[in-house]
Amino acid sequence: MANGTLIDNTTLLLKKTLDLRMRKQQVISSNIANAQTPGYLAKKFEFLDELNQAVANPGQGLRVTNPRHIAGAGSTLENVQGRLTTVPDRSALGDGNTVKMEEEMVDLAQNQIMFEAAAQMLNKKLAIIKYVVQGQ
Repeated sequence: MANGTLIDNTTLLLKKTLDLRMRKQQVISSNIANAQTPGYLAKKFEFLDELNQAVANPGQGLRVTNPRHIAGAGSTLENVQGRLTTVPDRSALGDGNTVKMEEEMVDLAQNQIMFEAAAQMLNKKLAIIKYVVQGQ
């Protein structure tokens, strides 16, 4: 465990992953709910590149050592926020709605599977910590 704490980097990564997957779930759900809304532009929430960058370069973030310093935008896990983009309407046909239900349903299923996998891993890690703390 890092610095004598019970929470290590893997646990922090799993927590951040769950937070980002939940945000992606909200965006996908919003797209599905607005699938019949004329002129609605679908949104995409991407975070994997940013998360991978933070994991690959954990020491690249900037630290604030004085309250008068300006916080830097390093690549630490805490700074990973993901990117929300809008899918533009490239067709001249239809009502201007860019939601593609088939893609949204695939994204929904994939995101849910990945969320559940991360949740199970986090539960295993917490069970190990509980086991160690209880000394059994």
